[in-house]
Amino acid sequence: MQLSDFDFDLPEDLIATRPASPRSSARLLVAEGDTIHDGRVTDLLDWLRPGDRLVLNDTRVIPARLNGWRERESEHGLTRAQVELTLLEPRADGTWAALVKPLRKLRDGEVVVFSDALSAKLEAREDGQGLFRFNLVGEDFDKALDEAGAMPLPPYIAAKRAADDQDKSDYQTVWAEHSGAVAAPTASLHFDQPLLDALEAKGVQFTRVTLHVGAGTFLPVKVDDVTTHKMHGEWGEVTAAAASEIVATKAAGGRVIPVGTTALRLIETAARDSGVIAPWTGVTDIFIYPGFDFRVADALMTNFHLPKSTLMMLVSALMGRDRVMRIYDHAVTERYRFFSYGDASLLLPKA
Repeated sequence: MQLSDFDFDLPEDLIATRPASPRSSARLLVAEGDTIHDGRVTDLLDWLRPGDRLVLNDTRVIPARLNGWRERESEHGLTRAQVELTLLEPRADGTWAALVKPLRKLRDGEVVVFSDALSAKLEAREDGQGLFRFNLVGEDFDKALDEAGAMPLPPYIAAKRAADDQDKSDYQTVWAEHSGAVAAPTASLHFDQPLLDALEAKGVQFTRVTLHVGAGTFLPVKVDDVTTHKMHGEWGEVTAAAASEIVATKAAGGRVIPVGTTALRLIETAARDSGVIAPWTGVTDIFIYPGFDFRVADALMTNFHLPKSTLMMLVSALMGRDRVMRIYDHAVTERYRFFSYGDASLLLPKA
């Protein structure tokens, strides 16, 4: 299984830099077995049945991109240099791991100032990352970060434009609750409250799980033999209540449909040991590629992904590689919008 098996040609102008408005007006490609249908996200009402369960990732994206400066005394007086941080994850000792530009020019112990309220000291460095201790904790830190930080837009959007205040709402799901992600579960961005209310009225059920999406989700695959790729780890939790709801849906004959690859990876992780989903908390580095045995997910709602990415491998595991390549050929021909702010697909392996 080679990396080139998951490649396709994508016109640059199909990469979305802003989401559809309203959210649920985005286009929806429905792949039902070998048949492809074109529609809108609001058409989920026609495709989902009473008793189906959507699994939602309720992680909250933090405004993890910070621009600041460090000051240093020199023979010419006080000098100031710009420093950019992208927060990755909190550590048990209270520090934050972060990507730093430029890390090599920053000295251990130096303080980076981001606003009148927020600053951080570089305490150590590890694997090309900086470990920083902020001057605030708890709610004070959250408030200062929200004011000083920007949303960590994916590289393929950030290369086209800078993040702005609109992204603080656009790049967040309407049900976001638990802070910790540095990337959004983007399939979930297509839902607004009117659509959720309409689905609930039809009898579609919802379960929330938490997976804090890390920056590693954007890392490229660098090996030709994809089976040797090592996935990044991300913290997640499936509560006892969530597991019980999913088990009940399966027993009643309903379909379990994760919204997004993050929710899918988490529920499949929670079912690895016994074959049946159970309460689970920890760091998952599950890698799903063709040949994977799905034990929980019956279908998937997801966006359109990068060529040669682990997410292309995941959807190929669910639908079959040849079928996925036909789906993506159709999406390009019909000019669907790609990636985080793009359009959506509903993948139903069985017609």
